[in-house]
Amino acid sequence: MGNYKKLWFWLIGILIVTFSILGYFGADVYRNAPPIPAQVKVEATGEVLMTREDILQGQSAWQSTGGMQNGSIFGHGAYQAPDWTADWLHRELVTWMNLLSQERFGVSYEQANEEQKAILEAAAKKEYRTNTIDANEVVTISARRAQAMKMTGEYYKGLYGDEPSLNSTRESFAMKTNTLADPARRDKLVNFFFWSTWVAATERPGSDVTYTNNWPPESIIDNVPSAENVVWSIISVILLIAGVGLLVWGWAFLSNHAEDETQAPKMDPITTFKLTPSQKALGKYAFLTVALFGFQMLMGGAVAHYTVEGQTFYGIELSKWFPYSLLRTWHLQSAVLWIAAGFLTAGLFLAPIVNGGKDPKGQALGVNVLFLALLVVTVGAFVGNYLAIAGQMPAELNFMLGHQGYEYLDLGRLWQFALFLGIAFWLFLMARCLVGAFKQGGDKNLLALFTASVVAIGLFYGSGLFYGEHSNIAVMEYWRWWVVHLWVEGFFEVFATAALAFIFSSMGLVSLRMATTASLASACLFMLGGVPGTFHHLYFTGATTPVMAVGASFSALEVVPLVVLGYEAFENWSLRNRAPWMANLRWPLMFFVAVAFWNMLGAGVFGFMINTPVALFYLQGLNTTAVHAHAALFGVYGFLALGFVLLVLRYIRPTMQFSDGLMKASFWALNLGLLGMIATSLLPIGLYQFHESVSVGMWSARGEAFLQQDFLENLRWIRTISDVIFLVGGFGVALQVCKGVFLNRAPK
Repeated sequence: MGNYKKLWFWLIGILIVTFSILGYFGADVYRNAPPIPAQVKVEATGEVLMTREDILQGQSAWQSTGGMQNGSIFGHGAYQAPDWTADWLHRELVTWMNLLSQERFGVSYEQANEEQKAILEAAAKKEYRTNTIDANEVVTISARRAQAMKMTGEYYKGLYGDEPSLNSTRESFAMKTNTLADPARRDKLVNFFFWSTWVAATERPGSDVTYTNNWPPESIIDNVPSAENVVWSIISVILLIAGVGLLVWGWAFLSNHAEDETQAPKMDPITTFKLTPSQKALGKYAFLTVALFGFQMLMGGAVAHYTVEGQTFYGIELSKWFPYSLLRTWHLQSAVLWIAAGFLTAGLFLAPIVNGGKDPKGQALGVNVLFLALLVVTVGAFVGNYLAIAGQMPAELNFMLGHQGYEYLDLGRLWQFALFLGIAFWLFLMARCLVGAFKQGGDKNLLALFTASVVAIGLFYGSGLFYGEHSNIAVMEYWRWWVVHLWVEGFFEVFATAALAFIFSSMGLVSLRMATTASLASACLFMLGGVPGTFHHLYFTGATTPVMAVGASFSALEVVPLVVLGYEAFENWSLRNRAPWMANLRWPLMFFVAVAFWNMLGAGVFGFMINTPVALFYLQGLNTTAVHAHAALFGVYGFLALGFVLLVLRYIRPTMQFSDGLMKASFWALNLGLLGMIATSLLPIGLYQFHESVSVGMWSARGEAFLQQDFLENLRWIRTISDVIFLVGGFGVALQVCKGVFLNRAPK
């Protein structure tokens, strides 16, 4: 450890403490997951309306339709159709009060006067918030609620079927006719929707909040932010301010402000290594990355257009073959695949360099085998998605081969496991070189951090295999966010930091000492907030108040290191002047500068906008979430993956020259297109929904009448301009990569 002993102790200590917190409260998620009743029966007659098996089969039916890609549950999923939990809850409540109002007052709920409405709402609150589950896990409900459930269920059966009166509603929700063609499976589906509503309306035993911490906002039964929600929101803001203050204090008094006096060499040291066979084989990885990126952009454009026309694409009835839920699945899944491919490319390029410029035996064969495996997984997963949503996948095979129904982990379990094996094989290929590198002399601290990040990327994707088809959705969400948040936002961040530091120090642009110190310090900051901060995704998915408290406290600290990203951007930009040969790397550097900007704006500003419990209570599942998702996922990891690919391409095709005109237009088109999507459409729509969610309820903010207003439709049309600009930029980068791969020969 040498001069870095304190930093290593800090990092190891942080990892031990934060993963202990993640594990301890993860056990709490398991212990206190909302119960799935053994039976739901009518109190007066004893009639059994559904069993646990019926609810679980309904969950499977929901997964087969695309699950989170077709509306959402507990606020997690697509933004176009309603959140089914909030929507069912409001519909059933209104139906229940209509039945009671007719019994007591002889008029409907809407026709009742204010005093009568107050009586009805008080009765509804008592009925719905009272937990009737007994020691045998049997839930009893009134005959009136059973009738309200049946009437509400008929609406959803018609919506997911082919009820003619709901054609316009399906169009508004971008749902194809017969989304779930089998009537028997529609019967099961409504059981799952009811369960998610029962969880959201019924108070957890020994508590005055529901299993979902009172989410969704619903004034009829007083689903409002709890006192703990408000308190921990304030504490999280205080922690953010304190964290930023301490970071600035530490930066001012504790950091070494001496200028790095490293003299850049006259010749790029990386070019002194002869390209190895495995590095020469990386051209196809660069092509695969931009091919999947291009595919993702096209799917994103089609999905955005579906939010306007619903079932058609400029008059073509595209949804007959490629419905919204399928294209959104492909859009998100291809994003994970191409960004991961970009990172894998960077790792495979660096591996021989850290090994002294040579390949272990058979490394090139391994790189080629891994590429074929990635192709098989990609094609297999996408075909499985198609067959599942088209209703052509047997129900019993859907989870394994078709569609799991969960955002970013949509691919069938078999393909998910195959992808994990592929990433593990990448880890094996990396390890062969890293082990050899440790046998060489010199400072190995940066190499050790890089190795640790490689191991984490190789193994932590496997956490997505820890839930099953019928896992409680609260448990499933815990593991899903290990992948989406911890794997991507945590360990990818550390890998990127260590990889860039290794590249720049290998080039002689910065000293190994400064690169190592900065990387270890950054890793400490990322992991401190990032690991327990995973819980900020679980506020309202069936976790308890302590989980919310931990998530709120630590996720505020995630924002702290982002305040110095302007300095990081400046440092990266300044490298272009360190040596004349750095002009060849101008565009990869520009992409790394963009990463720092979008990390600050997308992850920092837009992330914290929806981060505190009280804010997310009203914002979860609105377009404000999409703002953060686009700005952080593409803005940070997308630009980073493209920057890695451009950097690698520059070395494996030494004769290639970047076209300044093409790259300049593409770079700014990507940035302006992304900014335009957010500023002209996603953010204003999200803020408009926010107001509706606070003043009326989540059911309305996600409802058909609200989202189909002319004003909001016009904003979605306006977004088309930014989408086209972004597409131009994206395909410009893809063209540059293709020209580099196919028009420039790899050196022999």
